[in-house]
Amino acid sequence: MYPHSIVTEGLAFPEGPIAMDDGSVIVVEIAAGRLTRVTPDGAKHVVATPGGGPNGAAIGPDGAIYVCNNGGFAWSQMDGMLIPGNAAADYEIGRIERIDIATGKVDRLYDHCDGRPLSGPNDIVFDKAGGMWFTDLGKHHNRSTDHGGLYYATPDGKSIVCAVYGPHLNGVGLSPDQKTVYAAVTHERILLAFDITGPGEVVASPLAAVPGRVVTSWPGKTLLDSLAVEANGNIAQATLIERAGVCSVDPLTGAQEDFAFPDLLTTNIAFGGADMMDAWVCLSTTGKLARCRWPRPGLRLNFNA
Repeated sequence: MYPHSIVTEGLAFPEGPIAMDDGSVIVVEIAAGRLTRVTPDGAKHVVATPGGGPNGAAIGPDGAIYVCNNGGFAWSQMDGMLIPGNAAADYEIGRIERIDIATGKVDRLYDHCDGRPLSGPNDIVFDKAGGMWFTDLGKHHNRSTDHGGLYYATPDGKSIVCAVYGPHLNGVGLSPDQKTVYAAVTHERILLAFDITGPGEVVASPLAAVPGRVVTSWPGKTLLDSLAVEANGNIAQATLIERAGVCSVDPLTGAQEDFAFPDLLTTNIAFGGADMMDAWVCLSTTGKLARCRWPRPGLRLNFNA
């Protein structure tokens, strides 16, 4: 087990951590439909309550938080663990929301692209120009599944495009040179790389059903969740169930380095601190936020000051 400490407990399936420069971390609590600030002493303060299923979150160029809201899950308890399932009974649509940190005001920016509803927006990252890449995991219903994809949008609510449609993409991140966008395909257990050719544009695949380049893959019952990027370009991929923890992946060779954590759904990692070697990890089924020292610096996100 990788050495870590527990910052706080009692969170309702935390994800989407944002490491703030004051030492606090803002997380979403998907099962509670809210965003919460966790201070270094473990105290929790509600930032906003957008409802639905706030999932990935990131600071935008205007200092607001931009949230991927998946619309909500049905939940179950299993051996003391909180487990997400199909769409919630009151699920209506997925959406991208802007949240004012100071007031908690929530504005909906997008819930459709090209006339199609967003299904389950999941994770988000901003590029240097201030545009947001985000993934849509899709949505599972009792007898059907909506497909998602990889999207690009501007924070003013005026432009959204689908770069890749189809795969159930989860975590998303940008290479240090901003020329590659990475995305994890949860159930297929593969990490994909897409070469960026313009805002919301990636190199087309010869076969649309098999997009991107495979960076690496995992066998068995190891599923994939969110990801972050290290300063050296490695991809810190959250891995679920069989190899629960975070796996650092070399983007050139696909070599993997596992860091085990004690939760079957270890879903997210975020880097911060003066040297960017502090890491916060979401232990989601048990409602905990962990802190550790990473062996290498993480990549500072574009607007996280």
